[in-house]
Amino acid sequence: MRPVRTAFAGALLGTLLLAGCGQTGTTATPATPAPSSSASSSGDAFPITVKAGNGDVTIAAKPQRIISLSATHTETLFAIGAGPQVIAVDDRSNHPAEAPKTDLSGFKPNVEAIVAQKPDLVVVSDDIDHVVAELGKLNVPVLLEPAATNLDEAYDEITDLGAATGNRAKADEVVAGMKTAMAELAAKAPKADLTYYHELDQTPYAVTSTTFIGQIYGMFGLTNIADKAPDAAGGYPKLSAEFVAQADPDLIFLADVKCCQQSKETLAKRPGWKNLSAITGDQVIELDDDVASRWGPRVVDLARAIGDAVTKAAGR
Repeated sequence: MRPVRTAFAGALLGTLLLAGCGQTGTTATPATPAPSSSASSSGDAFPITVKAGNGDVTIAAKPQRIISLSATHTETLFAIGAGPQVIAVDDRSNHPAEAPKTDLSGFKPNVEAIVAQKPDLVVVSDDIDHVVAELGKLNVPVLLEPAATNLDEAYDEITDLGAATGNRAKADEVVAGMKTAMAELAAKAPKADLTYYHELDQTPYAVTSTTFIGQIYGMFGLTNIADKAPDAAGGYPKLSAEFVAQADPDLIFLADVKCCQQSKETLAKRPGWKNLSAITGDQVIELDDDVASRWGPRVVDLARAIGDAVTKAAGR
């Protein structure tokens, strides 16, 4: 399969329709970033009110039948200890392995199928087909936590999920660990004047420094060649092969490895790319598509991969 843009970019921009490799898809209107987290009570006492992307959501009792229609939020729920409360996840939630994966779709939610599972909380990252309101009509609590646009929003959403599920302490622990790890990774990476290109797919679509992904790279002082693209396209420009060749980035990061089988070898076959510095210097980094497309706890793994690449490129 190949998304027109990776799942992460699609989540940031709205609905992503996944298609077969080489086919096209469409995106919808960007989701509204989630407001700052707040809850009406302390500890894990219920009822509790969480301020989410769909406003103040009051949860009467600790949820025991949670459905996640977001791969990122599935990862978060399990990371904060809410795994035993999750009864079903969408068809794209593939981490952790024990997540109860179903044929429920996060990209085209089926209200009847969701309600049939008798959930007491549904977590989504997009309000596709007005699923929030439709479930609300049936008195099903829904927590909308849109794609984070920066790390603070990512941390806030983890805190929200902790409060909503009665796992506040563990959520706080996860966030604290992430903050410490991110700071340490950025601090220990060598300071080097390096340029990079992050590929979402082989079209090729890229990301600018204004995006969530771009901000992670910015922690390491890297210069993004896509920032000079003629059309920033909301942070996800479609670059020409010639543009990348002329920019000749020091590092190339591929987020289309599993989906589209891209590698240093496939890049070298593109017109004008075989002599790129990143290719001849063995500085093409194959990322895990899933890790590079989500904004949950595994964002630390993405930062670690970037830090390792910078250290290698700087000759240390």
